[in-house]
Amino acid sequence: MKELFRRSPFLGVRLLVFIVCSCVLMTLDHQFNYFGRFRSVLSLVVAPMQYLVDRPVEFIRWVDTSFTTQQNLLVENAQLRARQLLLYAKLQKVLALERENEQLKALLRSSSNIHEKVTVAQLLAVDLAPYTQQIVIDKGERDGVYVGQPVLDAYGVMGQVIAVGPINSRVLLITDPRSAIPVQNNRNGNRAIASGLGFDGVLELINVPLTTDFRKGDYLITSGLGGHYPPGYPVGVINNVKLPPGGRFTNISLTPAAHVNQSRQVLLVWPKKIKAEQTTENQSTKTTGKSTKAEEDTSATELDQSDEMEPQ
Repeated sequence: MKELFRRSPFLGVRLLVFIVCSCVLMTLDHQFNYFGRFRSVLSLVVAPMQYLVDRPVEFIRWVDTSFTTQQNLLVENAQLRARQLLLYAKLQKVLALERENEQLKALLRSSSNIHEKVTVAQLLAVDLAPYTQQIVIDKGERDGVYVGQPVLDAYGVMGQVIAVGPINSRVLLITDPRSAIPVQNNRNGNRAIASGLGFDGVLELINVPLTTDFRKGDYLITSGLGGHYPPGYPVGVINNVKLPPGGRFTNISLTPAAHVNQSRQVLLVWPKKIKAEQTTENQSTKTTGKSTKAEEDTSATELDQSDEMEPQ
């Protein structure tokens, strides 16, 4: 055992010889490229072993890259979907604001053509009951709204106020079956009564004789009869005229001019007659108030004079 692990006395000399030989060989190879061919042959022998050793490492790297790339793609895809949803929501908001802006512009143009007093109201709620066509607006008693007041949008008559609260009001649309509005044919002046059907946003003319001249495409406006609606406002366009066999009346339906199911802003109209009555009422109220105040002042003066005369 001692012989096996015994250090040779020439170990240092051998190491020195190997170092010198290595330096000489490297110098010769660097200067004269003596071992270039030998390295080429050796690389051909070693290359397959390097390939075999490198394959597992490359496979592990490929698997790691594949899973990492897929995970990144999934995360990026989720982020892009969320961003797309956000941008779509913003787009819808912009489109809604654009539509509202167009409606306000149309209302402005419409109000400039109306000679009565008008004010703009916002839609607050829609009655969802079947066959009931009603809406709630944000104007009430404090704004001077009254029962029976006509309501329009930028395109025509929408309905009339049927209930008034302190800060809001309920409007019966012209498409409601309980609604009846006197109309006039803009083409020939023939008059009729238009009533709602309660569905599909369609109106019909009631009890029109077969001999009365109404045609498809005729434009109907308010006649002003009945006192609720001022004359000349658009009501609708006739879309169908049927002559029932053996019947006494013509079946006539029309499409409302107003966008009853789309408008979010409406116009409240004060006809000149109503406006004059309200002005007269306000003036009489002020006069009554002044008279009452004058009487109270006179009474107070007489009382003071009587008090002054009592000591005498």
